[in-house]
Amino acid sequence: MTPGPVRHVPPPAAGAAAPGARAGGPPRGSTALPGLPGLPGLPGLPGLSTPALRRLRHFAPLLPALATVLLLAAPVGTGDVSTSGKVTPADAASAVLVATAVVRALRDRARPLTPAAAAVLGAPAVGFAAAAATSLDPGAGLAGFLRYVQVFVAVPAAVVLLLRDRRDFGVVAGAIVLLALLQGAIGTWQYATGSGASYMGEDVRAVGTFGPSDVMGMATVVAYGLVVAVGYALVPPRPGAPRWLRPAAMCCAALLVVPLAVSFSRGTWIATAAACLVMILLAGRRQAVRVLAALTAVAVVVVGGLGVGSHMISERAASITRVADAPDPSVTDRYTLWAAALGMWREHPATGVGLKRFPAERDGHAGLALSSASDTAGAGQAFAREPLLSPHNMYLLALSEQGLLGCTLLAGGWAALLALGLRRLRTFPRRSGRAPGLAAVGLLLWQCTDFLYADIGGPSTVLTALLLGLAAWWALHPEDGGAR
Repeated sequence: MTPGPVRHVPPPAAGAAAPGARAGGPPRGSTALPGLPGLPGLPGLPGLSTPALRRLRHFAPLLPALATVLLLAAPVGTGDVSTSGKVTPADAASAVLVATAVVRALRDRARPLTPAAAAVLGAPAVGFAAAAATSLDPGAGLAGFLRYVQVFVAVPAAVVLLLRDRRDFGVVAGAIVLLALLQGAIGTWQYATGSGASYMGEDVRAVGTFGPSDVMGMATVVAYGLVVAVGYALVPPRPGAPRWLRPAAMCCAALLVVPLAVSFSRGTWIATAAACLVMILLAGRRQAVRVLAALTAVAVVVVGGLGVGSHMISERAASITRVADAPDPSVTDRYTLWAAALGMWREHPATGVGLKRFPAERDGHAGLALSSASDTAGAGQAFAREPLLSPHNMYLLALSEQGLLGCTLLAGGWAALLALGLRRLRTFPRRSGRAPGLAAVGLLLWQCTDFLYADIGGPSTVLTALLLGLAAWWALHPEDGGAR
């Protein structure tokens, strides 16, 4: 066989790809990591591309915030975290969150907060310090100072520093909804199987993993998730956002209504209804008419036509209108504790009785109608008597322990954030993705309303700190919308 002509193949020019190689990448068959040149001996990771690595790198600073949220799914021991000194995994993650924000601010060598933002976020610390310094119990004052700074100053400021844009906000908000769905599923199962906390002689109260000693924990988490989902369901997503986001938010909001109902928490119901109503009105007149009409139709069909709703739920809802005429024992205790808090403030109007001093001062100011403790049982816990250690009203707790100075600085900061958040939401372009702003304003409205019937305490308190940070980020962020 006659050999054919021999072709001369010139050597590759400098900088050109070698034979069998792809331009701009390693040769075929190479095991080098994509996007990491110079490491030909490392095994490849299938499906891990350079854009994926960039996304992971982008969201890495958010990991402490996500851990703070998701670690609340882990069960904790009984007892009030705020008074027993227990540190939960979520509290530890919040400390890492604060440290991460501090390290990042030092590394960037930039002014972390504007003077206005620093004033709004840091002013409550002045009241905390004054109440701790004048307390008759220095040890309790110091412990209270650290806890209050963690919840109302350090964690919110860290969230403001770490969130860079609305996408970061959405990631943290999505983690809150995920936690709410998980806790809500556990709570609904407890109600359906009779394995929840004791309520009216039956173990049907949904408490999630928080247990009967923290009956407000699951209700609070579920309400947070519901408010976030409603915020993202009411307005169209920003350009470039996935199309499934709004339908998914609608489904999550509908699912979370069930565990919220079987939590039997009247204060949470009121706060959620108020926040969602204001959010619906803020979404626009036409949108409000459509949503309210749809909700009315659903309520008529589900409750009226199908008869859905247990006797316990309807009785609990009806009791809201009887809190003044014929209050039940829990409401009587609350009124008595409120009167005790006001009595403490009258004796120490400027700086209060001192942080964490309410339990010690309670009996000297409470009337005879106050119960010695509340009964808890169910959800895997034996019968126990839980002492009444707070007035179940954050404003009165601050007034009694911190006086007029601390209460004004604390509540004034929330009022400033709410005013700034509403102003930014009103001036924000409607077609630029207002869902984060609507969710942030709704969360702050919910918290300010719920604080009329509750105060801090328990593992979910760290989540309260996180949502205050989300609201502060929206209110104090530059007017460019946070899109980078």
